[in-house]
Amino acid sequence: MDPASRGLNLGLSRPPSIPEVHSSGVWDQPEHLLLWVRTGSACVWIEGSPEFRLTGGEGVWIPVRRGSRWRVVTAPGTVVFPLLTHPGIATVAPPDPVPFAIPDGWQDWLIQSFNLGVTPLTGLGYSQDALVELLRGPGRHPHVPGDGAPTVTVDPPVLPTSAGARAVADELLRNPALDLTVAEWAARVLSSPRTLLRDFRADTGLTFEQWRLRCRLSAAVEYIAAGYGVDQVAARVGFATYSGLTRAFKQQFGLTPHEFGRALSVRSAGKGLSQHGAAARQADNVMRMMRAKDEPAAPDLLPAVRTPLHSNNVHVLIWTYRGSGYLDVGGHRHEQEKGVATWIPAGAEHTTGVRENSISLPLGNAGTEDLSLTEPLQVQFSPAWDDYLMFCSVSARTPVRPDNYHPGHVLELFADQVAAQRALSLPMPTDARARVAAMDYLRRIGTSGGVALDVSPDIHRAFREQTGMSFVRWCYAARMRSARDMLAGGAKPSSVSRRVGYAHLPTFSAAFTRFHGLSPRDYQERETRRA
Repeated sequence: MDPASRGLNLGLSRPPSIPEVHSSGVWDQPEHLLLWVRTGSACVWIEGSPEFRLTGGEGVWIPVRRGSRWRVVTAPGTVVFPLLTHPGIATVAPPDPVPFAIPDGWQDWLIQSFNLGVTPLTGLGYSQDALVELLRGPGRHPHVPGDGAPTVTVDPPVLPTSAGARAVADELLRNPALDLTVAEWAARVLSSPRTLLRDFRADTGLTFEQWRLRCRLSAAVEYIAAGYGVDQVAARVGFATYSGLTRAFKQQFGLTPHEFGRALSVRSAGKGLSQHGAAARQADNVMRMMRAKDEPAAPDLLPAVRTPLHSNNVHVLIWTYRGSGYLDVGGHRHEQEKGVATWIPAGAEHTTGVRENSISLPLGNAGTEDLSLTEPLQVQFSPAWDDYLMFCSVSARTPVRPDNYHPGHVLELFADQVAAQRALSLPMPTDARARVAAMDYLRRIGTSGGVALDVSPDIHRAFREQTGMSFVRWCYAARMRSARDMLAGGAKPSSVSRRVGYAHLPTFSAAFTRFHGLSPRDYQERETRRA
């Protein structure tokens, strides 16, 4: 684990209880809703549809009209995932709401589908199309592309870097069929139409319309390569008519979609599906979950996915629920094993990814005014936290959240876990107020420089009597032991120096050497040899 906290194992404390949720509003999305309950129970109602009462392992598909009122109510302890489905699904899915049961083996696929719907990972083309068969009624057989479909990928257009334009681009990569006006897009990302159009041109060299067209055509190529008919492809990627797709496709690639498909079939021997096509086939099977007598086999694997190189204007916390992943930033790879949560610093260009059969979820954000962070900070949660952290992810990225939801909660939660682990390597006072001061200080190390707190004389006295150290000496020990863990995890001495509150590396090196008997560099080299 790297870089801040190797060996942090938070089987130390139990997660908080998951509170009930009472959420409602007006539907302002162009997508439709697929909601499923992982554990607990929930009621969901959308104007024009009946109310559905669901328990763990049950879901419901509800086609939604924009402007409709909606309500979701959950019991305490419930984890519910609202998935937004792209508009193309509505062309082949049932026109009315349909409840369904989630067969064994499909739960993690749906969790990853949620993740890919709320993060830039979706930009690599993980498709929702397989959801169509989940929603089809008994007796209808899905289109399943043959195994001979060729591997074909077309790189999506260059991503814009401006915040508003980037948010729009991520949405279109996720759902190329979205058909909002520029004014609607601008309102959605808190920009102006003029600024949005200018940013697309400046960042990508393309107008917004050109960028969206290339996005749709790159998705169309993968669908055709996966064996889908042109009429199906047109609806999935946002063309109103078959002829509109044919005309644009030929202008871009020099072939009609039919000619392109025939050429691929000739060259397809021995080749597999593209990532987008493989996901589309998998999604076609998911919709069979609606069938009582035709339950689909669980997916063989979850595809590996990653984000493009990008940065955020806030710190972002990600967590690996299953398998493993990675964060590449500043020329260094930080591994994300199961249970590891990592703060990604604001402004740092980075790439994140998960390997096959792995799942990560975003847990929340923190502003730069709330968290001082220049390098990734990690901690590990035990499996006992899985449901609660999923609840945090849904609360952070959807309107399905408690009435008293506070975005800074996840920052406090993370800091508490870091402090709990650090406390294991230090003598802790037993006095209640002194212990609060100790834990508060431990939370600060690595995020606010480890600046000493101003405490009362009786707390100073409690530290001397109960730990054998003055409070100032105890804080010094806490900084040095935290620095040791950061160095053992691979962080550079210069970075560790800043994170534990030293403005100059030589001053930190001297303090570390006095405490541990080795310089930071020598200590790190010794730990590397032992590993």
